[in-house]
Amino acid sequence: MIQLKEIFKWYNVGGARAFVLKDINLTIEQGEFVSIMGPSGSGKSTLLHILGNLDDPSEGKYYFMGEDVYAMKNRKRAELFQSRIGFVFQSYHLIDELTVYENIETPLIYKSISSGERRAIVGDLLDKFGIVGKKDLFPSQLSGGQQQIVGIARALAGAPKVIFADEPTGNLNSRQGEEVMELFKGLNEDGVTIIQVTHSEKNAEYGDRIISLLDGQLKQ
Repeated sequence: MIQLKEIFKWYNVGGARAFVLKDINLTIEQGEFVSIMGPSGSGKSTLLHILGNLDDPSEGKYYFMGEDVYAMKNRKRAELFQSRIGFVFQSYHLIDELTVYENIETPLIYKSISSGERRAIVGDLLDKFGIVGKKDLFPSQLSGGQQQIVGIARALAGAPKVIFADEPTGNLNSRQGEEVMELFKGLNEDGVTIIQVTHSEKNAEYGDRIISLLDGQLKQ
């Protein structure tokens, strides 16, 4: 499903290359739950952003769903990822001025989906995550755990094949964090591929496989 070949990421600092990622070779199969771990500055978030098409490497190849990502035109590449991935962030990234319902609906507005279909999809997600009663509230009226659940519901609105999660429980207490990880576990059992970056060994153990990064390199 996902294959990285000889991925490097560097920045030019004072005429020299400062490497963030070095020679990353990685394959992730459909339906896997992969945890990426490593100390701060090891390149975890950069790797996740490259996997999620939020950043480009300095060098290397990326194949996603059998497509050569960097051989595509930007528009086709954007469409490929928008239709197949969802992102969940540590800081939730909800839109403060929109209600819970409107936040979840946002990814659907840019697709050729009728208003009736959008209502049905959002309604199903509100029901699935037990937040029907909060649909008219704004993010500031929710707890951190509730905001993250809304973030996950929004990520699922487009029926993605893959969810990328960047420290998804980083701003939550232990109980809220466990609820979120159980949600991910259930989604994975339903066939969604999940790739998470985490500092938590407990969270990492939800995955089928743990990938360790140190100084920008994979440590199997």
